[in-house]
Amino acid sequence: MIEIRGIQTPELPLLGALYEELLDKPSDPAAMAETFAAIEHDPNYYLLGAYDGERLLGSVMGVVCRDLIADCRPFMVVENVIVSAAARGKRVGRLLMEELERTGRELRCGYALLVSSGYRKEAHAFYESLGYDEDVRGFRKRLDR
Repeated sequence: MIEIRGIQTPELPLLGALYEELLDKPSDPAAMAETFAAIEHDPNYYLLGAYDGERLLGSVMGVVCRDLIADCRPFMVVENVIVSAAARGKRVGRLLMEELERTGRELRCGYALLVSSGYRKEAHAFYESLGYDEDVRGFRKRLDR
């Protein structure tokens, strides 16, 4: 049975291995630990994992952003959605996203948004199956180059 819960410090190596599947390059363990320490008690960050026993099958991060427009409801940015290739098609991603969205609703978020690389057609179909649509056009500019 798949359990969705927050990721803990000792599980960072498992998360790093999962991210490597997504990026094809290893994460820096020291940088991960430092960043995790900075966000683990921040009430605006939600880092969830999908577990089968001790195996980490997938993960998602949600960041709640405050907004000053209209009724000032916050919104959630969804990042780093990853499901291990071996676990795809087994509802892991759906369970992660549903839990993150439940949290967003509890926090009165008006919407959740995410960006996905243009070539990731299977991911796009997955997001659309969850009710996400392309009614806006996203832009991203790399600041690290």
